Amino acid sequence: MLSFIVLALLAHASQLQCQNLLHHKLNVIILAGQSNMVGRGGVINDSSTDIPTWDGVVRPQCQPNPSIFRLSANLAWVRARKTDGVGPGMSFANAVLTKDPNFGPVGLVSCAVGGTTIKEWQKWEFLYEQLVKRAQMAQQSGGVYKAMLWYQGEADIVNQEDAELYQGRLKTFFNGLCSDLHTPMLPIFQVVLALGEGPYIEESQVRLGEMLADVYLRFLPRYLWMILIF
Repeated sequence: MLSFIVLALLAHASQLQCQNLLHHKLNVIILAGQSNMVGRGGVINDSSTDIPTWDGVVRPQCQPNPSIFRLSANLAWVRARKTDGVGPGMSFANAVLTKDPNFGPVGLVSCAVGGTTIKEWQKWEFLYEQLVKRAQMAQQSGGVYKAMLWYQGEADIVNQEDAELYQGRLKTFFNGLCSDLHTPMLPIFQVVLALGEGPYIEESQVRLGEMLADVYLRFLPRYLWMILIF
């Protein structure tokens, strides 16, 4: 019980420290989609329990950075930790800060949920409303929308009807989100990834974040939606 209280106090102190450090506007990057955006890298099944576990390996590109924050589940800004580094979000943020030291602090707003379909991201659906709620809170607490990284689609290729309707549903989702966030020119990166399993998924996710950062910094003034095929 004592250890739980100590951990809770430390977590609260960490949040307060982060709030005090946010002297500049946070550059908000929304991370949405399914499992690849959540981060599949380094997750393996324990042969004895058949329970997925993380191997604890954090690549250099995904290491914590004092200028990278994340919006927690209880809508508070906290330092992005090592365990946030298994997807492309951390490598994207680190690469942007490396290439542009004057970019300013980055606030990652993770909204991705594994195995979800595009229908679940439509307006009035739970995931959509949660995304809007988290994004709006990020803005209200000192953030400025800079981009959304969208990494989803595998769940919509099982059924032919879903596959055929995907483009229209995706466009409706993007338009609705930009309208509800009052950001008609929000840069949106849609990632297309070849299907398949293999031992290098984590390496691909890390590299993806770096590639997205490069595109973001090079073409930011020119686009509304960007599609990166990887």
